[in-house]
Amino acid sequence: MLLEALSSAILGLALAWAAAHRLPHRLPARSLVLPTGVAGGLFGAFLTHTALGFGNLFVVLIGAAVVSAASLSLLVRPAGRLRRHSATA
Repeated sequence: MLLEALSSAILGLALAWAAAHRLPHRLPARSLVLPTGVAGGLFGAFLTHTALGFGNLFVVLIGAAVVSAASLSLLVRPAGRLRRHSATA
């Protein structure tokens, strides 16, 4: 269980670092992105471990990666300005 938690936290941190490195202009401050990735990884591992039980480390890590990526995707801002059209156009 400790190995699952530590592995999922490191995986979430790695995903958050990669996202912050690749998309710095579309994400908020790095001090928000990195803990979000770790928290998403830990929560994903908790959910997957609760649903499937003990002994599925690879599956738990996949669940941690999915939830971490989903939580990081909520932080992404639009790339450019939003085009606003008038109601009559």
